[in-house]
Parts: sequence; structure tokens; C-alpha cells
Amino acid sequence: MLLGVIADDFTGATDLCSMLVRGGMRTVQLIGVPSPDLPVPDADAVVVALKSRTAPVRQAIDESLAALKWLQAAGARQYFFKYCSTFDSTDEGNIGPVADALVAALDCGFALACPAFPTNARTVYQGYLFAGGVLLNESGMENHPLTPMTDANLVRVLSRQTEGTVGLVPFTTVDQGTHAIRDAMTQLKERGRRYAIVDAITDAHLISIGEAAASHALITGGSGVAMGLPANYRRAGLLAAAIDPGALPKVDGASAVLAGSCSRATLAQLGYARSHLPVFELDALATPDAAALSEAALAWAADKIGDKPVVIAASAPPDKVAALQARLGREAAGALIEDAAARIAEGLVARGVRKLVVAGGETSGAVAGRLGVRSLRIGVEIDPGVPWTFAEGRGPGLMMALKSGNFGATDFFLKAFRVLEA
Repeated sequence: MLLGVIADDFTGATDLCSMLVRGGMRTVQLIGVPSPDLPVPDADAVVVALKSRTAPVRQAIDESLAALKWLQAAGARQYFFKYCSTFDSTDEGNIGPVADALVAALDCGFALACPAFPTNARTVYQGYLFAGGVLLNESGMENHPLTPMTDANLVRVLSRQTEGTVGLVPFTTVDQGTHAIRDAMTQLKERGRRYAIVDAITDAHLISIGEAAASHALITGGSGVAMGLPANYRRAGLLAAAIDPGALPKVDGASAVLAGSCSRATLAQLGYARSHLPVFELDALATPDAAALSEAALAWAADKIGDKPVVIAASAPPDKVAALQARLGREAAGALIEDAAARIAEGLVARGVRKLVVAGGETSGAVAGRLGVRSLRIGVEIDPGVPWTFAEGRGPGLMMALKSGNFGATDFFLKAFRVLEA
């Protein structure tokens, strides 16, 4: 194993996995902290997907350190802490506290932080994170139900979360290339900075940043900064050419989409899907009961499964989300949607669904847990950052695409199944 990754949610993990496969690395995603006796997968990279993004800080730290311990025992040469390209967190964490714990455990003293992913319109300039061409706090992320992002300045955001200090490698330095970036990070470390927010507005910047971090024990960021890592391993003679690193078994069966994300991108994808596919919308405000919601959804889907993909959505615009949170509380509202989605996924698979798209990180985590999925082999990419995967080690074959709420083109839900037919 060349790279061991700790991801703070499931869709973010598959996002990074897709990037690594595109770079020629055979990649497996594990769900949850691996048990000590789990055999090490035959892969160049192993990504441990946790549900730690919105967990209590102490739990997030403990699970991340347990994942690191397993990856160390498995022989990983380099480590990566993967979080969202929109830097989803609160002033209490969890990005800073988890990164602090990993830096301490690896005794490396320093790590870069770069969530940029220009392909999906996430860029960092002068330390400010832009999403879709606007500042993060004007992108809709300020309304996120669990991690509202109200400050786009990542130096400030991370400084409020960490016990260390945070510096910046600005655009003018990054644009000079690998050597300038490496020198700037070295200088920041020597001056006692624990982290460096690194600007990036193009893929070329990300490749240079990855190359500059070839000797770093720990890298933190979004999937984009991993773009340059496979080439590092090739230059070192550690990574052989793979014929088809994303090859997956063929799976027959019905298709379905389960959406729990409330992001603008997912809401637009649902709007498009309504004109092409049967869509059922859960109304958690009218029926705040997970069992009742799932029963209604599965009853609706009963005579539709198998003909064409069915879409079941718990997604809602900000005003409805706010109303549900006001009625139940933020945590209880989130738990209700996750529980309902997990029950629905279980029912869909029991009824013959074998190709399942799940939108939303928290929703994906709940679904994978309910279905007993522990390992995913990463395959072909649907849209940037979203691959199809094959759930290993379970009875009926199951293809899953775990989509970050913010990712994917407007026609993503239809495109996903067309890709499998190609």
C-alpha cells in the first residue's frame, strides 16, 4: 500500500478514490474503522471512510486515530486526511482537531491544507475559498443544515479550530511551481506554523502542490490535491502501470436513486429528474417518523421497480429544512432523514435493486451502514469526483454511486445509469 487515507465522510471518500483510480492507482474504500484482523486489500491505495464530519469532536478524533493505526500496521507509506472541498466544519471542528491529532500521532509537525477542486468550481485564492465563482459564504453553504459555512477565509476558519498556527502559501508563490511551493511550506514549518493553507485555482496548481508534498508524511485537503500523488509514486519506482485500475464486475438488476442532500446541486438534479423519471418526495415535516416515511416510499416504488430507475428524495429547500429543524432540533431532524433513507435503501435492495445512487454524505453513511457494506472497489467515474463502486463481501452483487451533495451535472441521475450501459 502506497497511500493510506482517512476520509471524514463516505461520498468524500469515493470522490478521492475516483481521483486516485484516474491516476492509475488500484483503490479500495473501507467503510468505518477496519477491524484489526481485516486482511489488507490488494490495492495501491486504501481509503477508510468514516462518518466523522459531524460527529462529536472526541469521537471524530478517536475514530481517525484508530483508522490511522490500522493503515500504519498495513504498511502505508504516506497518509492523507480527506475532507470536503467546501471545508465543511464548525468553529469547534472537526477538521482542525482531527488534523492536530494526526500531526501529533505521525510526529510530522506540519501539514498543508488545500480543499481546492477547480473541476467542480472549488478554488482557493489568497486563502479565500470560492464555490461556483462566489465566496463560500455566499454559495448556499451558509445555509447548510449541519455545517453552515459563514466565513470564506480558511486561514481564519482553521485558526479557530486548531491549537497550532496557520500560514498561507499565496497564489503568486503557487503559480511559480513545485520548487517555490516546497520552499514556502518549508519556511512556514521552520517559523512554527502547523498548517499552510495553499492557494489553487487550476489543476496545474494542484499537480504542483502534490509534487511539492512528495516527502510529507501527512497531506490534508480535498480530493483535488491528490491529483499529483500517483506521479510521485511512479517517479520513485513504486507504482507500476495498471491495465485497468477501475475494472468492476458486471451486475444485473433494477436501478434506484436515493437523495438526502439539500445542496443546490442535488435540488437541481432532482428538478431535472422529475421530467424523466418517477420521483417520490418524502415529507418529513408532515410525517416525522422514519418507519412511516420508509413504508410510504417503498409502497409507492413497489410496482415501479425494474422498469426504469426510481427516485426517492428526502432533499428539501432551506426553508423546509429550517422548519423541520425548528420542530425537531437540528440533530434529531438529521437523524430522522438518515434513518428513513437507510430503511428505504434496505427495502429497495430486498426488492431487487442492484444499482443504487445515493446523494449526500450523511445519507450515504447511513445507507452503507444499514446495508452492511464494508468495502467498495472503485470503478468508472460518472462525473468528476463521483465513481461507480462495487460493494465487496456481501451476498447479491451491488453497484453503488455515493455522490457528494454538491457534485455532479444537472442530469447526473440519468447519466449515472447510462455510464453503466456504455
